[in-house]
Amino acid sequence: MSMLRCLAVDDEPLALDLLEDNIRQVSFLTLVGRCRNAIEAIEVLQKEQVDLLFLDVQMPGLTGIQLLKNLKNRPMVIFITAYKNYAVEGFELDVLDYLVKPVPFERFLKSVTKALEFNNLSKKEQKSREYLFVNADYTLLKITIRDIVYIEGLKDYIKIFLSSSAKPVITRLSMKAMEETLPADQFIRTHKSYIISIDHIISIRKNRIRLKDTDIPLSDHYKESLMNLIQKENL
Repeated sequence: MSMLRCLAVDDEPLALDLLEDNIRQVSFLTLVGRCRNAIEAIEVLQKEQVDLLFLDVQMPGLTGIQLLKNLKNRPMVIFITAYKNYAVEGFELDVLDYLVKPVPFERFLKSVTKALEFNNLSKKEQKSREYLFVNADYTLLKITIRDIVYIEGLKDYIKIFLSSSAKPVITRLSMKAMEETLPADQFIRTHKSYIISIDHIISIRKNRIRLKDTDIPLSDHYKESLMNLIQKENL
């Protein structure tokens, strides 16, 4: 079963406690962080892979709605709020669901089950993708996904290393955008600056991954996710 990595954002400690308790009761949810405001949430979203964001609307400083409007690559979002009058704005922002406090567990479970189904559908669509287009040297270049060995992140660019070419493709994209575009069952982040294809792994030794003629670093932060994927795929 797919696991959804969740982030809970609410300025009320009791609401966060209740939300965390609900999350821990659902087998396919795992909590990666809890935040008291939108600024903390932005910091976590920049560091962690988050599939599902539980978001309060009315918070001091930056509101939940303002937060969503400023996120370029958003996870699935479920609003949890004490107010009923934000449903229309939630709909316009494509949030997955809108829950009004206090939220009965049955209603919470229905909402997250919907999120799981949506996530599984998105992964099926990703898995069926065979190629992507990127801008490189003023040309729209078609890249076969199975040809990608690994991706290295630079400051404002990425290098895409292919099995069919000694020269990498350099394009102006973020690592986060590539991570969200590539099929999650074939590619995984191993370091803040690297995404690899599990099909091209030759060996793993301590904190190094051997790919073709290249060693890629494996940071402790991403090691567990890699091992879980390898076990799942029975490599």
